[in-house]
Amino acid sequence: MELDFERCYRAVDSRDQRFDGWFYTGVTSTGIYCRPSCPAMTPKRPNVRFFPSAAAAQGAGLRACRRCRPDAAPGSPLWDVRADVVGRAMRLIADGVVDREGVPGLAARLGYTERHLHRMLRAELGAGPLALARAQRAQTARTLIETTGLGLAEVAFAAGFGSVRQFNETVREVYGTVPSQLRATRGSRPTPGGPGTITLRLAYRPPLHAAALLEFLADRALPGVEEVRDGTYRRGLRLPHGPAEVALTPTTGYVAATLRLADLRDLAPAVARCRRLFDLDADPEAADQTLAADPALARAVAAEPGIRLPRAVDGFEMALRAVIGQQISLRAATTTLTTLLTHLPHPPAPTPDPAADPGDQEDSVTESAPARRKPLDHRGEPGGASRAGEPGDASRAGGGLRGFPGAEEVLGLPDAAFGMPVARRETIRALARAVAAGEVDLDPGGDRAETVRRLTALPGIGPWTAGYLAMRALGDPDVLLPTDLAVRRGAAALGLPDSPTTLDTYADRWRPWRSYAVIRLWRAA
Repeated sequence: MELDFERCYRAVDSRDQRFDGWFYTGVTSTGIYCRPSCPAMTPKRPNVRFFPSAAAAQGAGLRACRRCRPDAAPGSPLWDVRADVVGRAMRLIADGVVDREGVPGLAARLGYTERHLHRMLRAELGAGPLALARAQRAQTARTLIETTGLGLAEVAFAAGFGSVRQFNETVREVYGTVPSQLRATRGSRPTPGGPGTITLRLAYRPPLHAAALLEFLADRALPGVEEVRDGTYRRGLRLPHGPAEVALTPTTGYVAATLRLADLRDLAPAVARCRRLFDLDADPEAADQTLAADPALARAVAAEPGIRLPRAVDGFEMALRAVIGQQISLRAATTTLTTLLTHLPHPPAPTPDPAADPGDQEDSVTESAPARRKPLDHRGEPGGASRAGEPGDASRAGGGLRGFPGAEEVLGLPDAAFGMPVARRETIRALARAVAAGEVDLDPGGDRAETVRRLTALPGIGPWTAGYLAMRALGDPDVLLPTDLAVRRGAAALGLPDSPTTLDTYADRWRPWRSYAVIRLWRAA
């Protein structure tokens, strides 16, 4: 990855927060690397080097700045949206694949040899997959050290290190101090969350239109799985090592996240999925700038800057929701999904090791719930449309939220659990079989073009469903749904062409951010 020195240095000199996570500033005279927005004095040009990743800076022998904490910066939006191998690899590393399956597992998922994968990552990021995973483990370890009372040996293994010695050496190299000194910086207030509960701040690039984000999720909330109350989104998760519950509260500068984990090894995957759900690694100014260049969207962008693309914590869950929601209202889809869930045993709540101490939390900021709009109409596959409806009651008073069932569980359901036409039931089963067999990859590291091709080869899945999943499950920033009824209504409301063909042609000016345009058109509807 080429980094232009002059442009990067200007960003550092102006302390521009928009560039946090895009690159890292190494200061050779102090042996420290920082965010571009670090409030410290701007270093002299001869002493500055720029790195495309924290792992590359660490590989050059630099330690993380204790003032700006560059290891906790928002992730690079470049890797978040790119569909190539490097972008896919970065998403999988963030989800903990290297910790669980090693580099061979990562390479197998991407369809490349380990050697070639290492060469590509080194060329783009200045570090190989092991170094990138090591940097993430160091950040996970720091979070556990500072927010829990776990013994340091327990922290080492929970963060994914193979030994206590490796843990100690990594923390000393990355942070320039020993783990016990990091723990000494903890606050003294106990958290009420109980064992296994961790509270941390998820950084993002401003602006963030929190009301629109919570409203979108509230309109689609599935009782027993998720809810929105008092400005906080809560949901259950299925993670690699067990169940979890999360609570996310957007506030100025960060999203306060409270995670209740059955197994602390799931901290990194849980954080990655929360960031993905809220689209926290996006560059909203880049999308807004492109969309605002269209006079038809300029007023909406100025009124509501920072609209995000709500994504998914589970690709199969999003696929099932999309198929069930074809040609029916949000109310009907919620009812059908709720009925399906009642035929599954309720999984146990997170039950962390009782030896784990909750530690200390950072302050969590809560804001009032946003005003609710009516749910949006959606069009399913060509030939049908839906009317607006209200979701079911998702106001469970905290706790007891389950993760969405997996493909294998859905395959085991009887016919009576589906409550839908036979053809759609068989579409769901065909989809579940394909996901369970690994023929359709809905994980964040999936190949978008190949996934869309395989989805549309399944009976009952057409361009709308495949496009919707590319947008929300795979995070493709450049998807247009020209046959979607609400998209067409929103276009008409803004004075844009509303026939699928003409709208598709017109929307070329919104590339590569057409997915964000879809969200705005839904709001205009």
